[in-house]
Amino acid sequence: MILINNMFIVEKLNSLKKSKFRSSFHLKIKDKQYVYEKGIETIEKHAYDFVMKRLSPKIINNDGKQTPMHGHPVFIAQHATATCCRNCLYKWHKIEKNKQLNKNEIDYIVLIIMSWIKEEMKN
Repeated sequence: MILINNMFIVEKLNSLKKSKFRSSFHLKIKDKQYVYEKGIETIEKHAYDFVMKRLSPKIINNDGKQTPMHGHPVFIAQHATATCCRNCLYKWHKIEKNKQLNKNEIDYIVLIIMSWIKEEMKN
């Protein structure tokens, strides 16, 4: 079980910012406009949907290639937060591969994605 608190999320995001690759991702103007138009609640629903379909299953046939590098603010956030595939989830968040994600893990993943998006929207 992952214990989620605000300080843990802040520390994890700060750790990710130290990675040259992870820190290279940012929302573009069109991505920010999309978030404004749809609303943060809708974006969070999209995040849950993407995580459930692309990361949650025990077996993912195209793991490592299931998350595009652009096209939706959540996709960009997934790369920035290392929640893009099961290998990155394990390396950065210690979420085991080859198992169905549980509700706590899914909630954690969405929380870190949304925290990153909200931070990006301030810039």
